[in-house]
Amino acid sequence: MFHSLPMFALILIFIVGAIAIWFAGIQLSNTSDVLSSRLHLGQALGGLLFLAIATNLPEIAITATAALAHNLGIAIGNILGGIAIQTVVLVIMDAFGLRSKAALTYSAASLQLVLEGVLVIAVLVVAIMGTQLPRTLLFARLAPGDVLILLLWLVGLWLIGKARADLPWQEKGHAPDTLPPDKEQGDEKQKSGSKTEQWSTTRVVLVFGGASLITLVAGVMLEESGSALADHIGLSGVLFGATVLAAATSLPEVSTGLASVKLGDYSLAFSDIFGGNAFLPVLFLLATLLSGQSALPQAKNSDIYLAGLGILLTTVYIYGLIFRPRRQTFNMGIDSIVVLVLYIIGIAGLFALAK
Repeated sequence: MFHSLPMFALILIFIVGAIAIWFAGIQLSNTSDVLSSRLHLGQALGGLLFLAIATNLPEIAITATAALAHNLGIAIGNILGGIAIQTVVLVIMDAFGLRSKAALTYSAASLQLVLEGVLVIAVLVVAIMGTQLPRTLLFARLAPGDVLILLLWLVGLWLIGKARADLPWQEKGHAPDTLPPDKEQGDEKQKSGSKTEQWSTTRVVLVFGGASLITLVAGVMLEESGSALADHIGLSGVLFGATVLAAATSLPEVSTGLASVKLGDYSLAFSDIFGGNAFLPVLFLLATLLSGQSALPQAKNSDIYLAGLGILLTTVYIYGLIFRPRRQTFNMGIDSIVVLVLYIIGIAGLFALAK
């Protein structure tokens, strides 16, 4: 249906979807923060569970639709191609969220976030290993790589939850001159979040659910209109998935991330990205179950390339969380600048690979 529309209509649909996602993302950020507090999960684990899954609803819909249509190439590219650009969302938060206060990794530093980054790398490594397995290695519509990723993700969640309770480090794993993620951070957060915090839990859940539904529908609109636009301008499938589609489906993370940073929830903003990136490879299990084919062994060289780029960018931010660079250049920490440069070089390499 979208492919038959003129370019003007496609651009209008794309813009409307982006605006809807933007405002839904603000509500997701506000309500997930309240839910995390009331369920005593903490910002890091709350972001890993609530925000990460809610903001990845477009990816879930795209993966399910592609798998049912037996078009696993789109599903694989959507999962592995989105991780690198979602990591670059942290650059946007750093540049436009904190302004001249301090680098994002300096403000958000905690060992819980380091553990989340390690979880992202772990599931991506298993995903890359799964691409080398034979397609016929399938039992009861389950592939070993997909199952291992799910188990690894669940164990990672358990360990991060355990780390929230106690870590054998000074300051319980939090940097000594920052507030723990469970504490309210600053007058700005109290002022901005007070209205939502006064809502009943039922209302918070309903708003969170409504915002999630808007994110899902608008995300599919972005994907379909973006795909049609890519056809109009002659952009190849691989490049479309790694650029236009990945950028469109990362809009929820941009919106929720900037809203979280504005509220002073720096750990929540980081967890939204790391949590979403750790969750995305779990969708390979969904793709395999719906299609009846092992998804990972059908990955192309470009998909594996993008997974490696995601690992590289995540590693840079893990180092940033440990070394905590405070100095900013162009309103960004040195780690964000390195991530941005590496991403640009990586996409240039992808264009070379796609030729």
